[in-house]
Amino acid sequence: MSKCVVTGGCGFIGGHLVDKLILDGHSVIVIDDLSAPENDYFHFNNSAEYIREDISKIDCSDAFEGVDHVFHLAARSRIQPTIDNPGRCFEVNLIGTQRVLEWSRKNHVKKLIYSGTSSLYGHQNSIPFTPNMPTDCLNPYSMSKWMGEQVCKLYYQLYGFSSICLRYFNVYGPREPLKGQYAPVIGLFKRQIKNNKPMTIVGDGEQRRDFTYIEDVISANILASISDINFGIYNVGTGKNYSINQISCMLGKDKIFISERQAEVRETLADIDSTISDLGWRPAVRISDIINEY
Repeated sequence: MSKCVVTGGCGFIGGHLVDKLILDGHSVIVIDDLSAPENDYFHFNNSAEYIREDISKIDCSDAFEGVDHVFHLAARSRIQPTIDNPGRCFEVNLIGTQRVLEWSRKNHVKKLIYSGTSSLYGHQNSIPFTPNMPTDCLNPYSMSKWMGEQVCKLYYQLYGFSSICLRYFNVYGPREPLKGQYAPVIGLFKRQIKNNKPMTIVGDGEQRRDFTYIEDVISANILASISDINFGIYNVGTGKNYSINQISCMLGKDKIFISERQAEVRETLADIDSTISDLGWRPAVRISDIINEY
C-alpha cells in the first residue's frame, strides 16, 4: 500500500477521497487549513494524520517525505466569491499549486493528481467539451485553476514530474456543501427544501449541467493515480446533462426564479472518451437513481 498526501482533505471531495484511500489500506496525510468559506462541515477520518496549515503561506515540505501519491484539492472553489476576492483566489489556487508541485518533486513523489474544473471551457466552446479545446475563462476561479494546470504541465516538461489533471463537472453527493447562496445547486435545493423554503432557480432554469456523483469522482482520482499516464488532462463527467428545472423537479415542486448571475456558462457537457480509454474510468451512477437517496 502507498503513502498519500491529500491537500484540502477535509472538504467535500477531499474528505470522501481520504475515506476511500484509508478503506483501501493506504497511509494518508491531510493538509487543510479549514478556511473554506463554503463549508460549514469539515470531515475527519480517525485513521488519517492531519496538518492544519495554509499551503500558500506555510512550508509543508516535510509532510511529503516518503510519499508516493499526492492528491491536490486545496483551493478557493466557488466562482462568485472569487470575483469579489480574486487576490486570495490566485494566491491559493496558483501559488499554492506551485508549492505543492515543488514539494512533491523534491521528495520524489511518483505522481500528483490535480483537481481542476470544467468551468474553464467558458462560452466560446460548443458542447461536448473536450480537453484539447481552447480555454475561455470567465472568472478568477476558472482562470486560476487553468493556470494551475499549466504549472503541472510545466513541471512535467521541465522536470519530468508526473501529474494528471482532472476537470470535474458539477460534483454532487453526500456531505456536499450547503452553506450560503452560492452553494452547489443540488445541495442548495436540498437545504431549501429541508427548511421549508422554495428552491431558488437562477434565470429561466434552462441552463444545463453535467452532474457527476462523488463516488465516480473518487474512482477517477484513484484510477488516475495508478495509471501509466505521465501527464494528461481529462474530463470527469457523465456525458449527459440536465437543466436546472429538471433537477428541481426531481427534488420537489415549490420554486421561485431569481436574477441571472455574472460569468456563468449556459451549458456544460463532458466528452469523456479519453478518460475512458486512457484511465479505464467511466461513470457508474445516474443522477435520477441517486438524487433522493442521500
